[in-house]
Amino acid sequence: MANLREAHKRMTRRLLLESGLELFKTKGYAATTVDDIATAAGTTRVTFYAYFSSRSELMKALIDEQLNEALQRVRSSEHGSTAQDLVATVADGTPEAIMAWLRRTAGSWPAIRPIIRVGRDAAVVDPELTDLVERWMEEAISDIADGLAVAERLEPHQRHFRGVLAMAQLDYVAQNWERADWKLTPDQMLDELGDSWVRLLT
Repeated sequence: MANLREAHKRMTRRLLLESGLELFKTKGYAATTVDDIATAAGTTRVTFYAYFSSRSELMKALIDEQLNEALQRVRSSEHGSTAQDLVATVADGTPEAIMAWLRRTAGSWPAIRPIIRVGRDAAVVDPELTDLVERWMEEAISDIADGLAVAERLEPHQRHFRGVLAMAQLDYVAQNWERADWKLTPDQMLDELGDSWVRLLT
């Protein structure tokens, strides 16, 4: 019976997260209320508050849980979260390893793009969420710097900024590749991005 209760709690929480994300995408963060989210999840405002103290907390959970889950990021005492495969890929530094990582990551873009967009929109109207996505991006940048440090590649003062440049490219492409007319196929686009990462990180 206790296991059934726990499963129900997990399902309710997931429904609230999924309903919140869908409403943030369609109505916008500012126009979406706690009641909207609760109704869409088939529950009540009281139930919502049993899981999240505010709409902001639900948005933070989307970044902390769903975004990290999509990218296989785990908790890290150093950076908040880390993706060990990114650290290992950068440390390896071969074009093949970098391209393989980028192709795997591109498979997650449909799941991660809406969360990042909504997070940035939410930060504009909610002071609690200022720089939420950018702080998360900083964690990924730190993974790149860590991989460069493991490989003892580049000068220490270069490593973080090379991570900034690499993640800025990746973020822009991930957010815009479907709607931009870059005259490239998805494979060509990833090849170009991979070449750029190789030049930056090796």
